[in-house]
Amino acid sequence: MPNTYPQVGLSFRSNFDKVKRSRQIISVFMKFGLDYLFDVSRINFISKIRKRQKGYQKLSHAERLRLALEELGPTFIKFGQILSTRPDFIPAEYICELEKLQDKVLPVDSFQIEKCIETELNRPLSDIFKEFDAKPVASASLSQVHKAVLHNGEVVALKIQKPGIRNTIELDMAILENLAESLEKQLQKTPFSNPKAAVTEIKRTIRKELDFLNEAHNFDKFRKNFKGVDYVKVPKIYWDLSTEKLLTMEFIEGVKINEITQDKYKDLFDPKKVANQAAEALLKQILLDGFFHADPHPGNLFIQPPSTIVMLDVGMTGHLDKRTIIIIAKILRAANKKDYSRIIRGFEELGMVVQKIDKLSLRQDLDELLEVYSDRPFKTISMMRLNQQILEVMNRHRMSVPSNMVMMLRTMSIAEAIGKQLEPDFDLFTLVQPFVRKVFLNINSPQNWKNRSTIMIDESAQLIEHLPHNLSELLRKLRDGQFEVKLEHHNLENLTREMKGSSNRISASLIIAALIVGSSLILQQGIGPLVSNISILGIIGYILAGILGLGLLVAILRSSRKK
Repeated sequence: MPNTYPQVGLSFRSNFDKVKRSRQIISVFMKFGLDYLFDVSRINFISKIRKRQKGYQKLSHAERLRLALEELGPTFIKFGQILSTRPDFIPAEYICELEKLQDKVLPVDSFQIEKCIETELNRPLSDIFKEFDAKPVASASLSQVHKAVLHNGEVVALKIQKPGIRNTIELDMAILENLAESLEKQLQKTPFSNPKAAVTEIKRTIRKELDFLNEAHNFDKFRKNFKGVDYVKVPKIYWDLSTEKLLTMEFIEGVKINEITQDKYKDLFDPKKVANQAAEALLKQILLDGFFHADPHPGNLFIQPPSTIVMLDVGMTGHLDKRTIIIIAKILRAANKKDYSRIIRGFEELGMVVQKIDKLSLRQDLDELLEVYSDRPFKTISMMRLNQQILEVMNRHRMSVPSNMVMMLRTMSIAEAIGKQLEPDFDLFTLVQPFVRKVFLNINSPQNWKNRSTIMIDESAQLIEHLPHNLSELLRKLRDGQFEVKLEHHNLENLTREMKGSSNRISASLIIAALIVGSSLILQQGIGPLVSNISILGIIGYILAGILGLGLLVAILRSSRKK
């Protein structure tokens, strides 16, 4: 019994916090006229105590949503940022607006941060670092970054999770799950598609980002994949100084990729070379490595003169298996040849087309979409706009789009946007083709054939190894009368009825034919009673044949109408 009261108190406190936070969230949404997202009958008491934001009617619904998320703080800013990467959940105009969400959050007091670092490493700060800069280099929703110097003189960046952020996120996510259930009941009134799935996906992504050891492993994997590529630099991880809440890595300075075209940097950087190399690095990740940076926005890519790319903040990544890479390569090759039929087949192979959809209607929509681009040079085509249009078609047909594919499409769109910002004539499609050729060269390489042959030999050996046992088991079941063959039929009743009806009609047709032939012979030979030298039996035969033929015709017509 002694443990009961603290648990009850804790539960009460948790529920109280949830109710309090829920009221705050609903109040902010109502402030910007977004109360259509809620069951208004349950929140009238809030509407009486919360004033509407003046002039909100002049803003679009997407702008209102962005402002509401910014006011609600770190969790909702991160929620909006992740949602902006999922065009399969929200319309294009909302994505464009949510991409404006800024991670410029006020930093936590340095004293708290220092205490957090000491708690994570279980040592005083002075024992670990020769110098520690109390002023953060950057501050985001979930964490902030500080510069420090180790006793051996190495300069490091400390990415530390903000205190209490996990509890705040868990509380907010629980409230968002309840909101998603409410939105499911009134989907026709909202711009969102499958809100419960969206919240589940975002919850999974945020939890993954909160584990800094996961990001540390990502850095190590990228370092391995780019070994020998001199124009890409990935920070080294200090594993003995890293935990789930603290990531210690090599401090690398640079300029944000979207700022290198400024006049003050014109003699330092080569924007065209940077654009091409950044795109090539991304295409290598997608088509050769199957592991890619899924959020390569300008804040996560630094450039060192003249064109070295520094990868930062790799908490969000995407994975592609070999089969998916090959299919993507086929789609890209088909796009280069403008073979739209092959592109659609590629979508089907990727699992984007489900059985219940109208494939003819989908093919027509995609044909119409791709025809718009058929005669245009690739450099004039916006991949971002094309990707959005393809996803809109898929949403319209309620198609299932794998999350890794959505991340890949968005990543390529960001790469194209950055490339065109640096170099107006930037053409991503031209850069894609050499990588597509490499994919097919790898497929047909002697080493790949050797690997595939080894797999086939291993599988065949296993089959032969188990064959005696399997045959013995089969013969034993036959001997003991335990061998059973199960047959299931699905919707064969209609086929049985059709076969029965067809056989009846064939029988009737044969009888009619026999009557006609027999009656003709009787009339010719003049058999039976005669009236004016015409056989009465022959006439009766013709009449019977006519009646039966008419009945058969009626039966056939009725059967056709039922179909």
